[in-house]
Amino acid sequence: MSEGFIHVFEPGDPGRTLLLLHGTGGDENDLVSLGRQLAPGAGIISPRGKVVENGMPRFFRRLAVGQLDIPDLLARTDELADWVATAASDYGFDPAGLIGIGLSNGANIAASMLFRRPGLLAGAALLRPMLPYDPPDDLDLAGAPVLVASGGRDQFVPAAESEQLARQLESHGAKVEYAFDPNAGHGLTQDDLKAAFRWLQGLKPAAGDQSP
Repeated sequence: MSEGFIHVFEPGDPGRTLLLLHGTGGDENDLVSLGRQLAPGAGIISPRGKVVENGMPRFFRRLAVGQLDIPDLLARTDELADWVATAASDYGFDPAGLIGIGLSNGANIAASMLFRRPGLLAGAALLRPMLPYDPPDDLDLAGAPVLVASGGRDQFVPAAESEQLARQLESHGAKVEYAFDPNAGHGLTQDDLKAAFRWLQGLKPAAGDQSP
C-alpha cells in the first residue's frame, strides 16, 4: 500500500466500498462497526486524520470551533482524494462504487471532496456537517446522492448550517435527502442510523457490480 494515511481496510463487495471519515477525536477504527451495520458485505476503508488538535485527530485544522482553516482544508482535501484514488487501485475495489460516510469533521472534508473532486465519490452521507466554504460556481454534481443529517440541539453545528450545505449541494445538481432530528445533539441517534441505512439501501450499485 502506498504511503499516506494510517487506515483500516476490510475487503468486501468490490462494487460497494465505504470511505469512513471520523469526527474530531476519532481514529481509523471509530466508524468501522457502524459501517458494517449500515452496509453489510461492503468493503471498508477508514483513514485516520493527520491533524492533531489537543491530542485529538482531525482531517484538517481549524482556527476555532466553527471557524475552519480553509487553505489547510483545501490542501488536505486534495491529499485525501489522491490517496483514496490510489487505494482503489492498490486494493482492487471499484472507485465508481465508493460511498463517503463522514461524521462532523469527517463530514466536512467529505463535503469538500464533493466540491473539489466531483465524481470521486458516488455518493456521501454527511452526518452533522456544515458548509465548509462556497462551492465553485461551475460545480456539477450530476445527480450524486447525498444524505445530510442534522440535529436541532447540536451545540457545535446549528441545523441552519447543515441546511445551508444541503441547499448548496442541491443547487449544484446533487440529489439531496435531508434528515432532521429536532431532539438530537451533535452525537448520532438511532434515527440517524435508520436514515443512513435506508439511504444506503436505496443507492444503485456501481456500474460494474453484477450482484443481484
